[in-house]
Amino acid sequence: MTYTELSSTTGEAQTIVDTALRSAPPAELETGKVYAFHTPTGVHQIDLTGPATAPDRKVGITTVRDALSFHAYFGKHADDDSEVYADSDRLTVTAVLDAHQANSPRYNQHVLKLALRETETWKQWAALDGKLVGQEQFAEFLEDHLPELLEPAAAEMLEIAQSFQAASKVDFKSGTRLATGQRQLEYVETTTARAGQTGQLTIPETFIVGLVPFEGSEGYRLTARLRYRINGTELRIGYKLERPADIRATAFGDVVTAIGEHIDQPVMNGTPA
Repeated sequence: MTYTELSSTTGEAQTIVDTALRSAPPAELETGKVYAFHTPTGVHQIDLTGPATAPDRKVGITTVRDALSFHAYFGKHADDDSEVYADSDRLTVTAVLDAHQANSPRYNQHVLKLALRETETWKQWAALDGKLVGQEQFAEFLEDHLPELLEPAAAEMLEIAQSFQAASKVDFKSGTRLATGQRQLEYVETTTARAGQTGQLTIPETFIVGLVPFEGSEGYRLTARLRYRINGTELRIGYKLERPADIRATAFGDVVTAIGEHIDQPVMNGTPA
């Protein structure tokens, strides 16, 4: 009998507590904190920390790959005191968007960098520049790069490449320079059916290629001089590009000029501190 009375008293007391809590006025919680409290179904949590506060200034380094992207970002974030530097050794154009003002310092931590990358085609031509290779390898290289061949036309250079492949089983004897400026290579057939028969292979002394040095840059014409060497009866052939470093420097200078024409700030030679 006593146990029943205690249970009833406890239940009535909890009912009174629950009723009082529901009727209590709402309490104001402080923002920026996390609150936890017990409920009949467990612990309930209220997070009033909210989203992270916005930064008080712009910070970071943004890297782009062409002048058009540089203009887009620079135009959005630069001001009259932003500074721009060009470094031909590193192939970079760097803008310090929050550079120091004349009479007051700034953070120098919001940076835009144009980092140019050489195209795959440029790198492939540069890799074979000045090297002598077998005639089949050279012929395959010409066939793979017909779009870059300007003079003689790609069709004529294709014929030359196919001539190299057709003359893969011959013994080369000598080479002479013709009055037209072309080179004529003499050879002797070594196949069983045509052994001993002589032939000639005429190739241009120079040819012109059109290459784009950097991603997003313009294309440039380069002269390539054909070179060959006859070791015994084996022909080794290749090319030498004329002043590719100058073309590369010109291409970088043209990118810098294009950037300078679209901004009010001067482009200085060097790198920022």
